[in-house]
Amino acid sequence: MKKLNSLACGKTQVILGLLLGAAFLFSAPVQSASCCGGGGAATLVLPKFFDSMYDVSVGYEQYHGFWNKDGEHLDDPPGSDLNQFRITPGFAKRINDNWQASIVMPYVWNDNKYAGLESKTNGLGDATVGFWYENFDDIKCVYAVNSIEDLTPAAYFGASLTIPTGISPYDNVQNSFDITGRGFYRLDANMLIDKTVFPWGLTLNLSYGTYLERDVNREYGNYVEPYKRKLGNRFSGSLGFSYSKTLEELDTLTYTVTYAALKEDEATINGAVDPTSGFDTQSVSLAVAYSTMAKDWIVRASFNHLPSSDGLGSNFPVTDTITIGVSYVIP
Repeated sequence: MKKLNSLACGKTQVILGLLLGAAFLFSAPVQSASCCGGGGAATLVLPKFFDSMYDVSVGYEQYHGFWNKDGEHLDDPPGSDLNQFRITPGFAKRINDNWQASIVMPYVWNDNKYAGLESKTNGLGDATVGFWYENFDDIKCVYAVNSIEDLTPAAYFGASLTIPTGISPYDNVQNSFDITGRGFYRLDANMLIDKTVFPWGLTLNLSYGTYLERDVNREYGNYVEPYKRKLGNRFSGSLGFSYSKTLEELDTLTYTVTYAALKEDEATINGAVDPTSGFDTQSVSLAVAYSTMAKDWIVRASFNHLPSSDGLGSNFPVTDTITIGVSYVIP
């Protein structure tokens, strides 16, 4: 029984490692209205002791009004139908025993009807390149706590760079419904802490990012007097609880519920604060992942919900997102 439980415990940390990189399921913010854009992606996490991983996910996001700057939820005009579809391939590669790198490149389709305006656009989203350092040398998942050492979590520390490969408001676009990216480089410092006492698990995910300033001379296709713009610093965090079940054939099902929060400070224009910018939001997500006995294939599905009550966000669209993903892990 101990051998069986140890196998299940190791499989659980593999699955949770794959789910960690998808903890933040937010769409990128735009104007203070519901509109599509921002195909940014999370950083992949390669499970311990594996060499590489191919991953692809498909997401559908539907918009349900927005929070204004004061945190009041407002509905979209009657007849509005705002949707975004994303397909996000990614690849992760182990550099050595404790270092790994990854790249994620989404492709985005926008399909919108808003106040009599219809728009269908598609293009690359913003890419993400990430690096992780694993501050542990063996599997930290245990099936019983017999000592203080058994409570040691698996800790990941990393950095990521968001690359503005998407279509932004500063490109030749007509309105905010056409965009697929933010238009800025962003550097993030990331930390993941995971502890599993089989079959229960707890995951903490924290990230702090800063954007690089850029020159702007065009907004939504119109040339403007050149100025310098810098988006505000960004903090995101999530706390997830999981339960894993080993099936008869030693396949594994893992269920996860996650609460997440995201906040971005106000932007600056030529050093002066832009009072119309900045946002904050909260979400709850449910996920399930299935892993084969060999741990090489993992299939997952998640539902992310931003509650529409007043005061739970500001300057941000309210959305529901469904995501289905498949990972193939190479030993």
